[in-house]
Amino acid sequence: MELVVFDLDGTLLNRESEISDYTSDTLKLLTERDIAYTVATGRTLHGARAILEGHCFRLPQAYKNGVIIWHPETRHFSRGATLTPDELDNVVRACLTQGLTPFVFALDENNESIVYHPPLQTDIERELIRSIGVEEPVKVRAFDELFADATITHVNSIGASEAINAVLHSVKDETHLVAYSGIALEGQQWRWLDVHHSEASKGGAIRTMKSLLGLDRVICFGDSDNDLSMFEAADESYAPANGNDRIKSAATAVIGHHDEEGIAHFLRERFSLDAP
Repeated sequence: MELVVFDLDGTLLNRESEISDYTSDTLKLLTERDIAYTVATGRTLHGARAILEGHCFRLPQAYKNGVIIWHPETRHFSRGATLTPDELDNVVRACLTQGLTPFVFALDENNESIVYHPPLQTDIERELIRSIGVEEPVKVRAFDELFADATITHVNSIGASEAINAVLHSVKDETHLVAYSGIALEGQQWRWLDVHHSEASKGGAIRTMKSLLGLDRVICFGDSDNDLSMFEAADESYAPANGNDRIKSAATAVIGHHDEEGIAHFLRERFSLDAP
């Protein structure tokens, strides 16, 4: 049997960061045919839960680029590699040097997310922290409340392209860190930044999920650099037309644009979902 794995932003979701009605109907058809599917996303669980609700995502799911795997049936996390205090300090200093606010994500003793951050500096950062509070009752704390031995899953930031690129450059030689960036809002200058431990990846996460579920093959979909490890681990990999050049080069094939329901159209053809 096969496991279908979706990236979310720029892939399964449209430009409004939603699952369209046509894509929703396609997921229902997959469920009816007993075709297993899940997500591997750079988002946190709280940033994806409302989007996925009602679309039959019942299998283990990879969040923060494979740093953690969420098990819906038992409602617990499996943890991947986390950041050391020194690694965290390097990322935080790099962000602050560029005038960016680092959002430090940690897990408490109950595996619940806590976000720590210094004072916010821009309107786009205020909107980000507002959306975190609206989407899920995640604990938000001042940065100086962060414990030295806290379990740090990743660090996010958001800001102008020049500042984000400078942070990417400053951490690229850190052996145990991996950093990704992408467009935060289509048509605008803002970019997001995500930094986590190099031993955590979407590729490692889908290999784990494949083993957990006892499935033979993986078919995956993604549009950006953080999907490359997943493409390497999969048997088939597909990039939407809006994907970057690196991911398109690594793909089995390039398919339709994410904002034109390209993944849903491909799935219907690939699995003959429209057949009577």
